Amino acid sequence: MKGYMYILLCNNGSYYTGSTNDLERRLEQHFAGEGANHTKKHPPVELLYYEEFDRIDEAFYREKQVQGWSRRKKEALINGEHGKLPELSRNYTQYKEPSASVVSTSSTTEIITSSTTEIITSSTTGNSVPELVEGTAEK
Repeated sequence: MKGYMYILLCNNGSYYTGSTNDLERRLEQHFAGEGANHTKKHPPVELLYYEEFDRIDEAFYREKQVQGWSRRKKEALINGEHGKLPELSRNYTQYKEPSASVVSTSSTTEIITSSTTEIITSSTTGNSVPELVEGTAEK
């Protein structure tokens, strides 16, 4: 069964991210005030973006992923600025320092600064776990 992940612009300027197996029906519900609590309180004014998936569970997974993104990162997705997505990642900006150089492979990103070296390794679950390699010791 197909699935969709979508982003709505609401009347207060907020974004609502959702997923469904019937996009037209779900949009009708949102616009009629029968959707989620957020869209009942802040009615949608426009469908900004959607993605289609072969399976609903893939759309649900993508919804949860995008819900965790910053507003700027969602706007880059909506505007098709896919090259900006990595730099707008919270993990990337959290560990990046202005003078840092970044060395990356498919599973490890190493950030080198004058004072520390951090290794960020992605596990098979997709979670990033920072590990301090060199720098201040834990107390």
